[in-house]
Amino acid sequence: MATLSPIEVSNWLAIYAATGLCCGIAVIVSVIISVTELYRERAWAGLSSAGDVVRFMPKTWWRWQKRYLLSTPVTLMIVGSFAATLSWA
Repeated sequence: MATLSPIEVSNWLAIYAATGLCCGIAVIVSVIISVTELYRERAWAGLSSAGDVVRFMPKTWWRWQKRYLLSTPVTLMIVGSFAATLSWA
């Protein structure tokens, strides 16, 4: 198995760091949007029993997941563009 050169190692670390940064930003933005939507809809107003609360949690999780997964194409585009600018030689 071939070993990576120091330039390749630093490039891969930079790509992983960029991916982590983009994903972190996506998490923060998706949480903010989801909480804002829940607040505007007053989604908790209809919670009158324990069963309502149990059903509310997966709906809230799914709402956040949809917002977060919508960021995937943007993250791939940003990280791919960044990777294309790196010198691998």
